[in-house]
Amino acid sequence: MADVLGRRATRHAVVIGGSLAGLLAARVLAEHAEKVTVVERDRYPEGPEARPGVPQGRHLHVLIAGGQQAFEELLPGFVDELRELGAPKVGVPEDMVQWQNGKWLSRLPATVHFYSGPRPQLEWLVRQRVSADPRIELLEGHETVGLTGDSSRVRGVRLRERGAGAEKETRVLEADLVVDASGRSTKAADWLAGIGAEAPHEETIDTGLAYATRVYRAPEGVLDSDAMGYFILPNPRQEYGAVVLPCGDGTHLVTLSGLRGNEPPSDEGAFEEYAKRMPHPVISEWLAKAEPASPVYGFRKTANIRRRYDRPGRRPAGFLATGDALCAFNPIYGQGMAVAAISAVALRRALADPKRTPTTRRVQRALLDASRQAWDVSTGADKKMPGAVGAEDAPSALDKAVGWYVGRVQERSAGDPVVGAAFRRAITLTAPMTVLFAPAVARAVLFGPAAESPVEPPLRRTDG
Repeated sequence: MADVLGRRATRHAVVIGGSLAGLLAARVLAEHAEKVTVVERDRYPEGPEARPGVPQGRHLHVLIAGGQQAFEELLPGFVDELRELGAPKVGVPEDMVQWQNGKWLSRLPATVHFYSGPRPQLEWLVRQRVSADPRIELLEGHETVGLTGDSSRVRGVRLRERGAGAEKETRVLEADLVVDASGRSTKAADWLAGIGAEAPHEETIDTGLAYATRVYRAPEGVLDSDAMGYFILPNPRQEYGAVVLPCGDGTHLVTLSGLRGNEPPSDEGAFEEYAKRMPHPVISEWLAKAEPASPVYGFRKTANIRRRYDRPGRRPAGFLATGDALCAFNPIYGQGMAVAAISAVALRRALADPKRTPTTRRVQRALLDASRQAWDVSTGADKKMPGAVGAEDAPSALDKAVGWYVGRVQERSAGDPVVGAAFRRAITLTAPMTVLFAPAVARAVLFGPAAESPVEPPLRRTDG
């Protein structure tokens, strides 16, 4: 960690933002620094409750398999603790009634699992584990208003107590390293400009997707089904989506989504009417037998945004970005929590690499690489959606060929167990995308017939 901190002993690291990405980064930095301070705008609730600083906190979150592996590496025993808190473990495709690319997926034996408990519950568990480290201080109720230092090196952050007026004096918190984990609405561009440095170039892919979520209570065996959840995935020919998943406390989160111009309503009376736009009435039929247990919560900020700190520019040593402050994804793909943990693992490996000096640029590049596969999955799908904006470059011949091949992978994943297993490993970040080109997968994709898939929703395992 020498060059990141100016070739001297690590004394103090500051992390801006105390959500998952920030807490996990602090966990890693505590292995190198004498002290780590996490600066958080909110005041944390005492228990696993939603807080304003996580605007998606009331919406659906899943911890996919790649995230589970990373959390275990950072916080051993974490997944068992999550399960003990009641987070449901959902097997795919076995436990889900899922519609994708115009087909119902056969409910074959599960090859991957995810956890669908509430986001505040998972964050609370992480916070409990991280704050137990005496080297880590959580500074609540403070916002970062700038950096100190110059364009060659960051020396700390300027803070102001939350709720204080603009006239209130700021104070300086000196640091050898500052990590921006403040989320997709980061003010890093302004902070860097304030010390004479350059902001990174931003890449954006935006479909205009919006979604709305409501909590429901439903009797066991709704629709005479043994499925744990339901998922209708939008595609370029069908822009509406829906997800129904258990929370572990007898309730379900129901999320409905639509693209720009066809956003789901936040009005309670219109929410269930909107569900009738789905390509099959299975979601409406489920809702008709369930009981609403919350208001409707809407969310609109779903653009994919990547900030290219890896590209040349006048940027200071001692400043890194991670989490959504570096790379934010369309939440519909369920990758955010996993990438936060995978990025923290990448940070740990880059700082501890005995063969390479961990310069700021080298560590930042490792963090970007950690998010690359999730970015390719999310933007690869979103670029094809009608009305998507921000795709600057025309696809090359290679891009078109790969797109054609991946399209066949998706079609055959509905019923082919070999192709389906490989596809799920790639999108849950447990294997590189090259797994889709393994010989057995390629033979099935290029030469094998598309396996039959259920005609109707497979409400019971024997149906699919």
